[in-house]
Amino acid sequence: MFDKILIANRGEIACRVAATARRLGVKTVAVYSDADAQAKHVRACDEAVHIGGSAPRDSYLRWERIIEAARATGAQAIHPGYGFLSENEDFAAACAEAGLVFIGPPASAIAAMGSKAAAKALMEQAGVPLVPGYHGDQQDADFLMGEADRIGYPVLIKASAGGGGKGMRRVDRPEDFIEALASCKREAQASFGDDHVLVERYVTRPRHIEIQVFGDTQGNYVYLFERDCSVQRRHQKVLEEAPAPGMTEARRREMGEAAVAAARAVGYVGAGTVEFIAEQDGRFYFMEMNTRLQVEHPVTEAIVGHDLVEWQLRVAAGEPLPARQEDLRIRGHAIEARLCAENPEAQFLPATGRLEVFRTPPASEFSVAPVRLDAGVREGDEISPYYDSMIAKLIVWGDTREQALARLDAALAHTHIVGLHTNVAFLRRVVGSRSFREADLDTALIEREREALFGVEGVPLACAVAGVAACVLGEERRLETPDPWSRRDGWRLHGMARRRMELDVAGQRHVAFLDYLHDGSHALELGGERLALRSRELGQDRYDVQLGQARWTLAVYRRGESFAVFAPQGATAVQWVDAIAHAGEGAGEGGRLTAPMPGKLIALHVQAGQAVKKGQALAVMEAMKMEHSIAAPMDGVVEEVLYAVGDQVAEGAELLRLKTA
Repeated sequence: MFDKILIANRGEIACRVAATARRLGVKTVAVYSDADAQAKHVRACDEAVHIGGSAPRDSYLRWERIIEAARATGAQAIHPGYGFLSENEDFAAACAEAGLVFIGPPASAIAAMGSKAAAKALMEQAGVPLVPGYHGDQQDADFLMGEADRIGYPVLIKASAGGGGKGMRRVDRPEDFIEALASCKREAQASFGDDHVLVERYVTRPRHIEIQVFGDTQGNYVYLFERDCSVQRRHQKVLEEAPAPGMTEARRREMGEAAVAAARAVGYVGAGTVEFIAEQDGRFYFMEMNTRLQVEHPVTEAIVGHDLVEWQLRVAAGEPLPARQEDLRIRGHAIEARLCAENPEAQFLPATGRLEVFRTPPASEFSVAPVRLDAGVREGDEISPYYDSMIAKLIVWGDTREQALARLDAALAHTHIVGLHTNVAFLRRVVGSRSFREADLDTALIEREREALFGVEGVPLACAVAGVAACVLGEERRLETPDPWSRRDGWRLHGMARRRMELDVAGQRHVAFLDYLHDGSHALELGGERLALRSRELGQDRYDVQLGQARWTLAVYRRGESFAVFAPQGATAVQWVDAIAHAGEGAGEGGRLTAPMPGKLIALHVQAGQAVKKGQALAVMEAMKMEHSIAAPMDGVVEEVLYAVGDQVAEGAELLRLKTA
């Protein structure tokens, strides 16, 4: 086993690797960018080395600096985590040349699987089923469109060197092909430095099922069963589970053996994942092989009872696989939810900001447990625009899928994040949807369940307002003094005191009145109805609240005039409005078009004076590794363009102005 390793990554995966290394007695070296100087993964390791600026290209993608850091600190091996350099054959080769062990497959295996087109040709030779499509090198736009016509719509354009849903577009009509191709190529170039794409038939109602494989230097291979990753948004995974619901033993063995055949074909060593697209009838086709550990590996660990990072370290150190195929068994069911900084109600736009509150249920880290949390951030940390939007991973295990579902819903209900948009409430709705609950799975599940997932009220209005009132009363009680003239409990010699509360609740303005009664009790008037209000503090930020006959246990977090109310049904944001300060609000802004998030302007499709139609694409922004199209909200004429391609743009910045035609 190694004495010291360097972890060439950041966030939760760097913390994850460091935890296993610490358990095995292996010292660790972290690397960090300017933005990550105070990051959790830096503190999780024994040593840390600064490698450059905040942008990945200035730090985590500068492999020569990472190798220098490893040699300077005496590390014997480098763990690449996932993303960044984990599937970079040049980096793997450079590690070997520097006398360092790359904790991953040999460079030749990364090269063989790095190109989707080349990998599919190799898989065809190995007898692994493929989706019909064009996987060649010809990249002329007209030629590729001809291939799409031959295959038949809908088709899927995919970056040949891609992964993680980047550089991927579904195209339903020939007239949309050229624009989708250009967008794919831009995103592929930005993410992978290679704009080659392939075109395949789009499988209707596909399931995304992947097989975890492992190989060692002695030529031994195993598969650690499957994961279903069908629940996706923007071609990126949202929920993953193991084993796949409805999988028969015969199909599991068939897919597992196909995955091992794929690994053998390239002389694979270490952890890898072979991804398949599966039809509803069980037929499956090779999609790609990810030559690294996957984000969703914890669900496999939960059902097999093995630490896959430990396996990686042992195999990289030259040891044989810790188990044979006949030793591996499936135990129970596990589900992983990716907690992301994004706004599901705004087409999952990524969000940035400070984690003012980050409270999670009691959980274990990096172990097989009913509830597990893998996080690379702490309360108070900033989510920056430089890296992807994932905050943490919440993993649950149960004896059955039903038990795992119940545990996941409870765990999400006790996950409180304040300071920026997240997908936590959305995840709860997905977990509770009919399709997911009944395991009616395919990659269009979110779209199918749209009515149940979007535009749903999180907390009843009365509950949200009562929560704010309870928080205010709790603060007043904590400030009570023996001096009757200094007390803030609203007592009056005669009658009662009344406090007007003008509140913005989930974007809607409401007025309520909090009454301080002469006997020391309280009442709340809302919408013309006045009800008795009782509240009791249960601990930090937690309240037992009763309004009339309704009673709730709430968590309420106050930051200035902003309140976040968490109830059993969900969460909502409330803003206490200063009526004087906000007088005159609501004046129209005409034809302003603003940036929905901080990012880089990578394409402009219009110029000043050009007429446009409602829904027409005007510009494209890139943030957190994804492209976002800005569309015209109305018919009109572009009056002014305020930024140029390549400019960094702040959230809310005005990009261009439209006027009605």
